[in-house]
Amino acid sequence: MPGPLAGTLVLDLSRVLAGPWATQALADYGAEVIKVERPGAGDDTRHWGPPWLKDREGRETAESAYYLAANRGKQSVAIDLSHPDGQRLVRELAQASDVLIENFRVGTLARYGLAYADLAPANPRLVYLSISAFGQDGPEADGPGYDAMIQGMGGLMSLTGVPDGQPGAGPQKVGVAVADLMCGMYAVSAILAALLERERSGQGQYVDLALLDSQVAWLANQNMNYLVSGKPPTRQGTAHPNIVPYQAFATRDGYLMLAVGNDTQFQRFCAAAGAPALAADPRYATNRNRVAHRATLVAEVAALIAAATTAEWLERLRAAEVPCGPINDLAQVFAEPQVRHRGLRVDLPHPVAGTVPGVRNPAVFSRTPLEYHRAPPPLGADTEAVLAARLGLDPGRIAELRARGVIG
Repeated sequence: MPGPLAGTLVLDLSRVLAGPWATQALADYGAEVIKVERPGAGDDTRHWGPPWLKDREGRETAESAYYLAANRGKQSVAIDLSHPDGQRLVRELAQASDVLIENFRVGTLARYGLAYADLAPANPRLVYLSISAFGQDGPEADGPGYDAMIQGMGGLMSLTGVPDGQPGAGPQKVGVAVADLMCGMYAVSAILAALLERERSGQGQYVDLALLDSQVAWLANQNMNYLVSGKPPTRQGTAHPNIVPYQAFATRDGYLMLAVGNDTQFQRFCAAAGAPALAADPRYATNRNRVAHRATLVAEVAALIAAATTAEWLERLRAAEVPCGPINDLAQVFAEPQVRHRGLRVDLPHPVAGTVPGVRNPAVFSRTPLEYHRAPPPLGADTEAVLAARLGLDPGRIAELRARGVIG
């Protein structure tokens, strides 16, 4: 069966991570994604290495691991958007597209005649989504932005890191670019919603999506902790602001993430830990009380956990159905039996390296299973094929455009 988005054409004018992450997901779902890149340079992340993919002889290629993470399933077409003929090519591709996604600075594509207002008259069914740092309006709209600064400005770094007063205290960014990634996920859901609405109305529409907006939006319970109490939440390290005990603890030989989510699980933890008196203590009998007496309870739990190894605790607590887990590095993650069983690693054929590894989309469809056939493409690998198939350009016209630097 074809993927659930088979027959949908996506024109991808984005680069770096938020936009490419969204379009990679759409490609996973079966859409045809045409990625437009600068001739000779391509997506910025092509140059964000090391590490670099190695070829069949073990030599480093020009393909960065960062670029490979977000561009599976796409076709790369190298077009110079600053050239009038390049702009004309993109306008013609947009006329046949269902979706266009871009993340240029606000106003850039309007100068090229490629804004939504320029393209919608010729293709009123087009769903056009713009990702920017701060949105299309407001006092910061013209400003550039990257993930780390948005994590800071949007509140995430105030919640992440060692608590004040402890060694190593201070704000920390998350280890992956979650502001970009979550914005990409919001982009996917917004595009799918707009496509669904188009089935009823017959009309496309414009979607304005900001990194800052999405960062603030997905702070979830921490937003509400502030809005309800009027007190900004503070850094808790690995601890949970609303649940105790729910944090990492040192074992005899490493660490364990303990995630007790309710009173019944706490009782089972105490029994498994040989400390039933803790469950009977009125200070700890309910989560409300455990949060109020966090410091004393955490100290008692820490002493218990330190007495056995991580493996011993995993065996004991899993048998008692108490949520817990190891704190794995990525080598351990990909060696986990469950990760291996679920087939999260995928290897795709690549023209230079032979194969390139990746991680599959986490969604598993029962009737239209996702398939992965196309590795992240080398720069401009599909320029001729796409321009011939989609725009009907003959080899002579393609050669002439390449000679003038319009395409690469």
